[in-house]
Amino acid sequence: MLEYQRLKKDRRQLLALTGLTPKEFGALHEAFRVAYAITYPEDKTADGYVRQRRSGGGRKGQLETTEQKLLFSLVYLKTYPLQVLLGTMFGLSQSRVNRWLQRLLPIVKEALDKLGVLPSRVPEQFAEQEQEHRETAELIIDGTDRRRQRPKDKATQALHYRGKHKTHRDKNIVVVNAKSKRVGYLSQTYAGKVHDKKIVDTEPIGYPPATILYQDTGFQGYEPKVHQTHQPKKSLARER
Repeated sequence: MLEYQRLKKDRRQLLALTGLTPKEFGALHEAFRVAYAITYPEDKTADGYVRQRRSGGGRKGQLETTEQKLLFSLVYLKTYPLQVLLGTMFGLSQSRVNRWLQRLLPIVKEALDKLGVLPSRVPEQFAEQEQEHRETAELIIDGTDRRRQRPKDKATQALHYRGKHKTHRDKNIVVVNAKSKRVGYLSQTYAGKVHDKKIVDTEPIGYPPATILYQDTGFQGYEPKVHQTHQPKKSLARER
């Protein structure tokens, strides 16, 4: 079973499973601990009822500490395993995994928001948010997709089907700071078949004027108001 007290001593494994170094995990845990204490105070149960006995009594759960709760949440977000597999990793049944995820994921989001590291979801506000970090920014824009369950409706199946991957997928556009690796903007979710250029035309992202923007050929014709854009040229096949 995965345990934080053992895992924190292995920096490489913690980074692989959560995407965070021990130092970053500790900073997030402090915000998570505070948010969890506010949402679920010790004098009340998880369902909101006043406790009849002191917190900590009875059988100990597998996610007893806030560190273990945060580890559980981050492993799910980073690796996205089946709930049955996640339960095996933490000694929980599938139903309890589902219950814990519904309880903990909103708190993780709240903790990230408190730390100011949540990406912007409003394209018009991105320029203002990025300007606070530095005057000149080197940004990378790209499309990222993830596998999803095959839709039952045939029309929806066709919209989400990606021939490149031979699977059904959802897509988002992300803008990442090239130096800090911080995700500054995350678009809304679209069907996997929607082209990258069409998404950025739908969501007109605002950039700081001094931005240097790197983009791939999926954004051919995308010329936002920035200082400079860099895009590789498509190679032409040799004529025979």
